[in-house]
Amino acid sequence: MARGLFPRAWIKKSFFFQARISFVRVKYLFLTWLTVFVGGWVIYVQYSNYTELCRGHECKNAICDKYRRGIIDGSACSSLCDKDTLYLGRCLSTSPNNQVYTGGWGDVDGVIRCQVGEVLHYELGEEPEPRREAAVFDKPTRGTSVEKFREMVFNHLKSKLGEQANLASLVTQILSVADGNKDGHVSLPEARSAWALLQLDEVLLGLLLQERGHTPRLMGFCGDLYVTERVPYGPLYGVSLPWPLEAWVPSGARRSMDQWFTPSWPRKAKISMGLLELVEDIFHGNYGSFLMCDLSAGHFGYTDRHDLRLTDPRAIVSEDTFRRTMRALHCEKDDDCLFGADCRTSCDVAQKRCREEVTQPNLAKACRALRDYLLRGTPSELREELERQLYACMALRGSAGQMDMEHSLILNNLKALLWRQISHTKDS
Repeated sequence: MARGLFPRAWIKKSFFFQARISFVRVKYLFLTWLTVFVGGWVIYVQYSNYTELCRGHECKNAICDKYRRGIIDGSACSSLCDKDTLYLGRCLSTSPNNQVYTGGWGDVDGVIRCQVGEVLHYELGEEPEPRREAAVFDKPTRGTSVEKFREMVFNHLKSKLGEQANLASLVTQILSVADGNKDGHVSLPEARSAWALLQLDEVLLGLLLQERGHTPRLMGFCGDLYVTERVPYGPLYGVSLPWPLEAWVPSGARRSMDQWFTPSWPRKAKISMGLLELVEDIFHGNYGSFLMCDLSAGHFGYTDRHDLRLTDPRAIVSEDTFRRTMRALHCEKDDDCLFGADCRTSCDVAQKRCREEVTQPNLAKACRALRDYLLRGTPSELREELERQLYACMALRGSAGQMDMEHSLILNNLKALLWRQISHTKDS
């Protein structure tokens, strides 16, 4: 009886073993299929996003078509459309309408930006409608004199910057830039390109700040496509992660990572000096006062010599534009009175309108952005004094115009403190 039970038990055990193997095979087959499906879906979504975000060929084709028809012209047109010495490289676009690429122009690295028309939505199964062009290039019209064009530019600048004493010299500077082939006069196609560029606030603000070295140099243009020099290091601190990783990294861990991927402390001090000098130059500058309304690290970079560059001038707005916007803004509470990420005013509850005076000056916001950046790795003998000055700076309230003396004192003390630490280093 015992001998008969042994084969039966063995057969039963073998059956369960084979069933378990079959279950494991099905399980791994299912997991493999699921991985392939999810991976394929992610690749499809990423490819769809890429093809929608990165449409440089459309931009180039539209620009070169107008150049060849004699509608527009500029210093970069021949290189882009005829000689192929200006080419689009890696896509950096974050918006389908604002195309951004690394690029090369001969042996010089640059960043190429181009405005593409808005994407029109359509129902599934329908043919997509043609994209609307971003710039029409219909101004100035044929027959417009240089003096009339100068007047157009002057009035445009006045609407953007308000009444300023130096607007006439700025107009002369812009007409010099518009003369792409440097033959001494601005042709109608060149004027159309320059006018289209002036409609982009980031180009205008970039030109205003370029003479002090705060923004990348404008290298050339063709229509509303323009090329600036490339800033080799950015963002200001931290590391750029691919989109899938960015979504999964917790904010606390991301902050720690950002602090690790920074230059040595003397170099951070020099970069910080650049930000303080930018604050100083836009406070009662040659063309009025400006407000820094987004101090995100991604809007700043630095060069090989650790000189700060503002890579996205859209983070800055003229005080005149800011006041007009706030005057027209309806509010119920203070939180409704926000411009960009960092420019706040208070709400006049009785009038239900936002007040014009900004709550914090540029310097206070710059010090808040620099606090963690500068205090990590600070020399021990400097830390207490630097921390004290940064917190005094962050406590500033009201517009800088209401407190010129205190603003200037804190700014000069901070610059002097940092300069004493880096004046003897090779990077200074």
